[in-house]
Amino acid sequence: MTVDRERPEPEHRRPEDVTDATVDAVGKLSEALETVEQARGHLYAFHQLLGRADLQLGEAVEKLIEAGHPECAERLQSAMVGRNVIEGRWTFQLVEEFDDGYWSEFREHEKAVRETLVQGRRHLLEAEMKEARRTHGRDGHEARPGPGR
Repeated sequence: MTVDRERPEPEHRRPEDVTDATVDAVGKLSEALETVEQARGHLYAFHQLLGRADLQLGEAVEKLIEAGHPECAERLQSAMVGRNVIEGRWTFQLVEEFDDGYWSEFREHEKAVRETLVQGRRHLLEAEMKEARRTHGRDGHEARPGPGR
């Protein structure tokens, strides 16, 4: 089967009767979701960094004891090692609440809007931008990958 690499895949073409304003609005909603996804990545980084810091703090407590400073070590051990970062929560609990709440609901709403307005198609704004910006007919500027990719 021959693939027309000069035309975008059907899922990247605007459905009939969909206006520029609708594509723009859905594109802005998707952009907002992408920003939330980026924030989620930072939340996971925060989670991992705080976990690593707590383990490092435990090592520091051990070294303080070995260096002959048990009072300092005890204060850190009892006050900071294993401490909640927010009342009643470690960072894994923040991640779980975010994922189960805001993030999941935002994704559901974004998908529902796409399904309602553009037949569920993703990245239409970017697909149209690609069509407008690429050099048609030039290698490296194809609308889509070749067969088997």
